[in-house]
This record gives sequence, C-alpha cells and structure tokens, in this order.
Amino acid sequence: MDIVDTALAPFALRSSQPAVEPIVVALEGTPWDSELDLSKLLKLGEYIESIAPKYRDFLDTTRMAVIDTSVLKHQIPGGMISNMVSQLRQQKALHRIDEVYAELPQTRRDLGYPPLVTPTSQIVGVQAVLNVLFGRYKMVSKETQDYVYGLYGRPPVGISDEIKKLVLKGYKRGKEPITCRPADLIGPEMEKAKEETKDLAKNICDTLIYALFPQTGTQFLKWKYGVEPMPEKVKPKTLEDVKREDEAIAKAKIEAQKKNA
Repeated sequence: MDIVDTALAPFALRSSQPAVEPIVVALEGTPWDSELDLSKLLKLGEYIESIAPKYRDFLDTTRMAVIDTSVLKHQIPGGMISNMVSQLRQQKALHRIDEVYAELPQTRRDLGYPPLVTPTSQIVGVQAVLNVLFGRYKMVSKETQDYVYGLYGRPPVGISDEIKKLVLKGYKRGKEPITCRPADLIGPEMEKAKEETKDLAKNICDTLIYALFPQTGTQFLKWKYGVEPMPEKVKPKTLEDVKREDEAIAKAKIEAQKKNA
C-alpha cells in the first residue's frame, strides 16, 4: 500500500475518509513517516471545527457510531450517501435510510449494474430513494428514464423488459431504448440554450448551467438574479443560524427539565 486517502478530523469518518491526525502520529519514526507537521494539521482542524456546524444537516444522525461499518456490506460511495441523506431529510424520512441501503443493490441490479460513479451513481441512488418512499417504480426520475432509454450508453448487463416497461411508461422519447450511439441523436444545443436563456443568463457560465441542468439550472438562475426569492429551506446555514438553533434546543431542554422536576 503506497497511499492512504484521509481527511482532517472534523470531516473524517462516517461516509468520509479516516482522520489524518492519528495516522500521522502512528507512522512517526517508521519507514512510512508522512513528515506532515502535526501542529499545522491540528490548527487546520480547529478552524474547520469552527465552521463545520454549518454543515451538520448533511450528517446521518440516525446512529451513534461515527464509523459506518455497514458500508462493508452495501458498498455505497460517500458521495451517494450524502445525497441520499439530504433527500431523505427533505422528505422527513431519514429514519428510513436503512431501507434505502437494502433497496439500492436491487435497484442497481434492475438497471443493469451501472458503475457507482457520477452520474450513474446518483441516478441509482435517487431511484432507490423514490422506490422506498413511493413504492418500486411508482415514481421514476427523468434521469432514470434517460438512462434506461440509452442516453447514457449501454448498461453493462441487459435490463429486463419488465423494468423497461415500468421506467419508460409515458416517456416522451418513446418506449423502446435506442441501440445507436447516444450522441448521434443530439442536435446542436448551444444556440438553443442561448435563445432559451436570453432573458435570464448574463454570461456563458449561466448558459452552460442551463444547458447542463435545464430544470435546476433555471431555478438557480432565478434565485441568483432575484427573479424569485430563494426559499429559506435551501439557503445556506450560517454560524448565527447554528447559534440560534443551539440556544433554542438548550431552552427547550431547560423547560423539559422544569416540567419533569
């Protein structure tokens, strides 16, 4: 082993990498001494610790352990886990994450075992969440339909006719997946994107955001330029927000203790 991926302690473990600090200390004076300055790592950790509470809503808080041993079984990449946690929390269904872990291998099998790397990992993850929340393939994401239709290429393993029928029901492009090269079906997109965003995009970056993500990109640009107000629930959390939350929680605990006294 030549390389170990690590993270600074505040962002380590769970779905992340192991903490760098104990590894640096454990290897000091050995042939594998990293020669990293521990005091500087600790200083960086202190800074990150001061801003980390802004991101605590992205943590899976359904278990006490900070080491996710279940990954040895479900083998879901960390990036997928953080997105699924976010999805489930928005639906107030984070308590069902173990059901999603159990569903994900089946969804991946249904879709022909796509590799769990972006973008197909997110397609599988989102569809697994939808299957748990609403019933298997009762609700299908557009990206899943695009994938099954063949716009992301041919899956490693064939997809059953039953799954194709379920996923492509009502799909605007048709019910039969393509067998040709996906890019052969794509017309010139840039001029079309420029025309469709002429009243919203201010530069080429805005146009590219729309071209890549038509729905979410349009919404983002409307928020960016004040066409629509950004909902409170999607605004980034500040340290002041965290402080108010903690004060409210502390107050609630005191009130509860008084009632139970």
